[in-house]
Amino acid sequence: MRITDLEKTIDGDQVRVRATVRWEDCDQPDREIYIATESTFEADIEPVPDAFLVGAIIPALHFGERRIAMVPSICPVLKEGLSKVMGLMAHWSNGQMRPLRLEARSLPAPRYEDISRRTGLFLSGGIDSLATLRRNHLQFPSGHPYRVQDGLMVHGFDIGGVVERGAKLHVFERARAHMAPVAAEARVTLIPVYTNIRHLCDERELWLNRFFGAVLGAVAHAFGRRVGTMNVAASYDIPNLVPCGSHPLLDPAYGSADVQIRHCDLELSRIDKLRLIAQWPVALDNFRVCLANVPDRLNCGRCEKCVRTMTGLIAIGALERSRAFVENDVDPALFENFKITIRHREPFYEEMLQPLRDQGRDDLAELIQAKLAEPPNG
Repeated sequence: MRITDLEKTIDGDQVRVRATVRWEDCDQPDREIYIATESTFEADIEPVPDAFLVGAIIPALHFGERRIAMVPSICPVLKEGLSKVMGLMAHWSNGQMRPLRLEARSLPAPRYEDISRRTGLFLSGGIDSLATLRRNHLQFPSGHPYRVQDGLMVHGFDIGGVVERGAKLHVFERARAHMAPVAAEARVTLIPVYTNIRHLCDERELWLNRFFGAVLGAVAHAFGRRVGTMNVAASYDIPNLVPCGSHPLLDPAYGSADVQIRHCDLELSRIDKLRLIAQWPVALDNFRVCLANVPDRLNCGRCEKCVRTMTGLIAIGALERSRAFVENDVDPALFENFKITIRHREPFYEEMLQPLRDQGRDDLAELIQAKLAEPPNG
């Protein structure tokens, strides 16, 4: 693989940094990849080669490329980190994803060592990222360099990430509108970001289990002039870590001497995070967990993530206080639509059992217990 033609362009009210990915050892078509934002943030985004290297490395490994070659120089700290990433990918794939050569010169010094920069967070609007924002602001006082000041909301993941489903920009704008009051109360600058890097390989399993954290890392590097520390909310807690696109062994390895990437709050379980959100009314009313992206509601109330989250809120006595869902209760019949023993969902449900019983919801606890006993492919 060669990554070429790095540039920055401005088109109306959008600024875009882009590069061309040219495959060498597989039959994938050459593709332009980009990271974009509104022109308000034109000074904050740059076509840093580190960004495109991080964004392309997992698809390159997946398709068996033997090298990634770039003319611009790369941070040697990032090179060291990507060696760890390749080793972890080789281990997780039982040797199918073989390490490749990184052919690029090393930068002699950090790019931004004389610039005072900010701390950011990838703010999807879900439970994980909102809990990380809340906890960060409870831990770090105003003025502390680790206090989150920017929330980057990225289009091209669950919204707009799958080519066949379309861009769904209206869904993204709705989610952004719901995050606006959260950001305003937290005094965080909400920065919309748009990227197509996922389209380098739009295979669902690769995306979820290997790839999406690298795209977050790519975005972090593109905004390195503005943000020196970027927080990524943990997907799983310590007892339940599994191979995942975002992982405490992966995310920091995508960082550099300029951009530190922190994998945050992996000591908190999902119900711990729900309790944090339940104590923050504006977040409790505006979070988005739904992947269905239905036209008329922020959260559909029927998909697995919606039902799981509603059940968790019942377990802590908070569902009736949330306007993020139309529903104030969970119909047990909703559990007939999905399995809870796939994609490592079991820990999220197991931790609800006793809190549900404590709330007098033995009906839901017993139903979940029965669902947990089902075979994944039965």
